[in-house]
Amino acid sequence: MSKKYIFLLSLCCALSCADILDQEPIGILDAGAFLNSVSDARQAVNAAYEPLLINNQNNNFYWAFGLIASDDAITGGDGSRKGIEEIDFLEHTPRTQELNDFWKLNYAGIIQANTVIEKVPAIEGDAATKNAIIAEAQFLRAWYHFQLAQVFGGVPLITAIQAPDEVKVPRNSLEELYAQIILDCEEAATNLPLTYGAESIGRATNGAALGLKAKTQLYQKNWEGVVATIQQIKALQLYNLVDNYQDNFKEGQQNNSEALWEIQHANLELGVGNNLNQWWTSKKIPDGYGFAEVTQDLVDAFEVGDPRLSFTVAQNGDVYLGRIYKRSFSSTGYSPAKFLQSTEEVTQISDGSINYPAIRYAEVLLWEAEALTELGSMVDALISLEQVRARARNQSADPATMLPKIATTDQTALMELIRQERRVELGFEFHRFFDLVRWGIADQEMEGFQKNKHEYFPIPQTELDLNPLLEQNQGY
Repeated sequence: MSKKYIFLLSLCCALSCADILDQEPIGILDAGAFLNSVSDARQAVNAAYEPLLINNQNNNFYWAFGLIASDDAITGGDGSRKGIEEIDFLEHTPRTQELNDFWKLNYAGIIQANTVIEKVPAIEGDAATKNAIIAEAQFLRAWYHFQLAQVFGGVPLITAIQAPDEVKVPRNSLEELYAQIILDCEEAATNLPLTYGAESIGRATNGAALGLKAKTQLYQKNWEGVVATIQQIKALQLYNLVDNYQDNFKEGQQNNSEALWEIQHANLELGVGNNLNQWWTSKKIPDGYGFAEVTQDLVDAFEVGDPRLSFTVAQNGDVYLGRIYKRSFSSTGYSPAKFLQSTEEVTQISDGSINYPAIRYAEVLLWEAEALTELGSMVDALISLEQVRARARNQSADPATMLPKIATTDQTALMELIRQERRVELGFEFHRFFDLVRWGIADQEMEGFQKNKHEYFPIPQTELDLNPLLEQNQGY
């Protein structure tokens, strides 16, 4: 059995044994009767991982916010998902269903994490084990708050179990959110293990916590902090780029040396599979939905001979899920290639077994290159950038001529090249829209983008109706 399957089976067991995510009201969880042992605590923290999954049960459309809203993809599909079309054309509103689902999903994760953090200390049991479980919950709370901040900007910062009369609170600022996320990551890192045994592959590690800390510092534009945290990651001597780029997206090859934080999926027909396998597969393939079609603009962003193009994008003549891809498979002539599996690999198309590599070492190196360039250390930035390009170059048809080394030390030119490298290295991994926003260039790259409005998505109307202390984002 695959290592990650053991963890996911335990997650399924936790969810079936204790439906604590479904209790009402949503602001409070009466876990006192449930959390009586270390075993109970483990089940409770397992349940806190469930909102991470990109599956049909969660209606997790984080990918639409990071990808469809950007210049890398258009909606595609059959017109049945109005909300994704609204996101594509930047016409989303407070009533867009995908936003409402995402808000509730991430706060469900936060509430479950808070339950673990508050209740586990009182349980009898080994202190180190309890501290590690609490650390997992601290990391997960930080992760869910970070995703909410990416999508909505300032949101309520929830760090305690709340009674029903306490759930109506105003939004916190981004600065307050980032400070708590970093604090959670720092505290989690002190008690999280560096690695796990086979039975726990997929749980948060010390490296995952440091990775999220560095990413948060990147959003703060704390360039010195980014570099310092990445030095901590490197000092662990655990992470390296894998030789084969595609191993980051292959069943049996994931959770490798490049993975700081991978969201696990498995084809168990138990609801823990990746539904991108169905949503992104062309409509020309049986049961494929054909959403998220690749734009010509993204295709043109790849340099001649860059092997990552074929690893990321299906084009005319390519082998595609046991067929030959044709331009008619997509309205743009291109479809995603990542996260897809043929019927020979999975028993259900909506239950894919490819993990989502939420933080991988290639991205860490590109964060480092970006931060060093911002600090004026272009020579050092080139070293980090070259590591990423070298891997791609070595997989090209002609490494002697393809993807030449970048030598410029002009700060403006180098920053543009680093941004370009992020786009092609991390294509269709849900980063592009958020990158354009944090760089302050979304209005230059995206048609219809309105500054001081589209940087963030609107707070769901249902939440505004329930909580009069919430204020809507500007422009909505």
